[in-house]
Parts: sequence; C-alpha cells; structure tokens
Amino acid sequence: METSFSSRPWLLIFITLSTVHAQLPGLWELLVSNAGLASMHTAVTRFNTVVLLDRTNIGPSRKMLPKGHCRYDRHDDVLKKDCYAHSVVFDLQTNEIRPLMILTDTWCSSGQFLPDGTLFQTGGDLDGFKKIRKFEPCEPDRFCDWVELKDVELINGRWYATNQILPDGTVIIVGGRGTNTVEYYPPRKTQNGAVELKFLAEVEDNQMDNLYPYVHLLPNSHLFIFANNKAVMYDHEDNKVIHEYPELFGGPRNYPSAGSSVMLALDGDFKTAVIVICGGAEYGAFIERSTDTPAHGSCGRIIATDPNPVWEMEDMPFGRVMGDMVMLPTGDVLIINGAQSGTQGFEMASNPCLNPVLYRPDQPIGLRFMTLNPAEFPTELRLEAFSPEYLSLDRANIRPVIEGIPETVRYGEAFDVFVTVPLPVVGVVEVNFGNAPFATHSFSQGQRLVKLTVTPSVPVDGRYRIKCTAPPNGAVAPPGYYMAFAVNQGVPSVARWVHLVP
Repeated sequence: METSFSSRPWLLIFITLSTVHAQLPGLWELLVSNAGLASMHTAVTRFNTVVLLDRTNIGPSRKMLPKGHCRYDRHDDVLKKDCYAHSVVFDLQTNEIRPLMILTDTWCSSGQFLPDGTLFQTGGDLDGFKKIRKFEPCEPDRFCDWVELKDVELINGRWYATNQILPDGTVIIVGGRGTNTVEYYPPRKTQNGAVELKFLAEVEDNQMDNLYPYVHLLPNSHLFIFANNKAVMYDHEDNKVIHEYPELFGGPRNYPSAGSSVMLALDGDFKTAVIVICGGAEYGAFIERSTDTPAHGSCGRIIATDPNPVWEMEDMPFGRVMGDMVMLPTGDVLIINGAQSGTQGFEMASNPCLNPVLYRPDQPIGLRFMTLNPAEFPTELRLEAFSPEYLSLDRANIRPVIEGIPETVRYGEAFDVFVTVPLPVVGVVEVNFGNAPFATHSFSQGQRLVKLTVTPSVPVDGRYRIKCTAPPNGAVAPPGYYMAFAVNQGVPSVARWVHLVP
C-alpha cells in the first residue's frame, strides 16, 4: 500500500515524541475526553470520587443538569435560565461523570474537608460572596449534591480566600480580595465578628499579590501565613502575629502572580516544619497584561519552626506560573501544570509548561529537581492522569498491598498494618498519612503528609506486620479522613482511607 507524503511527517513527529517521552520518567493517560467543564476547584473524597467545580456565570458548560433542575441567574449575561452543570463528581473507578447543582457563584472561592469528611466550601463572587456550602460525599452509586446553608453565612464576604482546618477540627478562613480579616467556622462564641489581620493589608501592592494566601498549620499549632513575598507566624487562639519571617526574594508569589507552596512531610518527633514556595510571575505582568514576560523559576525553602529561620534558594528547571505543588505519598513533591510566561488571569499566560518536575527534598541542593515526561494537551476539558515513575512496571514486584488496617484510629494509638509484597521486604516499610486538600489557583488548601512512627515489618502468615503509632495530636494531623499509604523502597501502595479522630 502506497503511503502518501502528507502522512509521513505526522509519523515522524509521533515517533520523535514517543522517543523523547520514553527517555523521561512518568506516564500520562487520558481518562475522559470531555469532563463537561474546566475545573477551577478540585477535591478528592473518601469515596474515591473527585469533585470538580467551576464558576457559574459564564454561560453554558458541556454538561447538562438533570431535567427539571434549571437555575435562574440574574448575574449571567448569557444564560438567565441555566440548565447546565457547573460542578460534577468524577468516579475514579469507572471514569463516569455525574452533574452536580450549584446555586450561587463559586468563582475564586475556597474550601476544606471537615473532620466528618464533608467538603466545606465558602465564598465566591456576586451572589456567592458570603455563602457557605457543603457537599457530603457518598458512594458513586448513591446520590449526593451540594447544599447551600441558609441559617449561617460568612461574616465578611470572601473572594480569593484560603481555608485551613485547625487542630480542633474547626476551620479558619483567611483573607480575600479587599477582606484583610480572618474568621472561623463554626463561628467562635468568644468572638464578635471577623478579626483584622493587618499583615494582609501591609503586603498588598498595586496589583494585589496578597490573594489566596498560603496558609500552613504548623505542628506547634500556629499558622504560617505567606502573602506576596512575606510571611508571619499567626497564633489563631489569641489572634495575633507572633513572628515575622524574612522576605522571600524573587518577586511576588501569590495571586495574581501565582507561584505555589507546600509544607514538606512531617516526621520524626513532628516538631520541625519546612515550607517550600516556588515560581510566580514577574511583578507588573498582571498590570501590563503581558502574556510573554518570563515566569520566575526560583524556589525558597525555610524551616518555619526554627527560632532564626532563613530562606534557602534554588532554581527549578523551568520558570513556572500557575503550577501546582502536590505532595506524593513518598514525601517527594510533584510540580505540575502552569505556564512559562505571563501571569494568572483569563488568557494572560503563554508557553505552557508541559513538563512536570519532581522535587526530592532529601537530596542536596542542586540535585533536588528531576524533569519528568511532558503532557500533550493544553488547558481544555480532557481529564488526564499522571503516574510517577514509582508506578512503572519494573517496580511492580516491590509495590506493597495493604491487606489490613483499622478504619478508625485515635491520636497516639498503636495499631498494626498488614501488607503483602511480591519480593521479600528489605528495610523499613513506611506508613504515611496524606489528607485530601482543596486545590485551586495553584495552591492545595490544607495539604498535608505525615510519616508515622513505625517498627520494622515482621513476617506473619504470608504477610508483613508493621506496628504503627498514630499522629500524637491535631496540630500534627487535624482530625479527618486520611489516605494511608504503605511505602516500600520508595514505591507506595494503593491507599486505604483511615478516619483519624481525637
């Protein structure tokens, strides 16, 4: 059969791309060709489903609501009668997508899981400004949907705020556009209204850069709050700043300049917390609407619990704005998504950063970053999955399987985990608890990984028994549902959900 000339360049490009991809770690897989909407906010539930959430006033999505479930939106210039879904739930087992119904605008809102596994979601724009919503997840074959609370609302309207669960299971809601305060849910009886946080106003510049502040709960129970290029330690019990950190150089890091941040895994005696902040746009790119200004590639790393902390600087392989930093079960960090030029905002970035990067915090400075296999699609409605190198077939024989673990554990409780592994275990098998954060705008609110204290595994009746001790308190791991991973030689098991309670 004769091959036309026009098909040959396509074949050559395909072979070239495949060869390049094969030389880099990691594997991409297309799960769904049309998710129905572009997910502005994303959260994984304890039923292995994923909630995707967009704004509500931008016209039709690609997913219809069930018949008879239309909503009326006076703020939507395109659709006053809106019969389209702006939130969906995605089943990870079947790849099926079910529409959910949101009544008020969730544009640039915030969220966090409560101790009982309910997704708590707050604020937004217009009619969603002061709203509080809840989604109680359910098994994929059951029906559950968003509920907008009528008996309580936010004290201050919040747009671009950050939520963080606290040691007692309550939630602090920090900042927002033009809202330099904090408040709590449930509202504190000892407090009358929201509490001013002057720090947020002090770091605001003429393009804001203090929105979606990075908030991390430290194991000393205080909060690390970062906005623009500065950070403070905040005592949420007495509502006061108790420490000011050195300035992080390299430009603004928060929305709209949009770097990203994680707190590294907590382990050992759980007294040390390390924060990493990477990337961001050049100052002025947002004001000038510059789509081609190169993004920053610098990262700052600081021991937030040190009495005299300093930023340690290093550079990523790529400049990146709007990237996401994801804590992996191993304690490494996956830096993924984003652009190499421009800034955050609609159509204000260019040059997609298709290569994920693995940040290995235990390596020496200069050797911590590894470039991974690039994606092939820009931002659109497809859903992709990225599998890190530890899931490659050549490591399948050391991948553990959790055969037994309690469904509920209490703080400080000793318990056993039973695993099987195809090859004999060499060394210590870790058991690590990772929570499910609320991911939006380059920051996963509440993200946390805790490496439990374990003893070496012991063979018992064809399995390995690992003696574990649960986290000691809610400052190390707030109450709620955690994905428990067994990690053998850097290879994690499929997670089992465990409810951590006081």
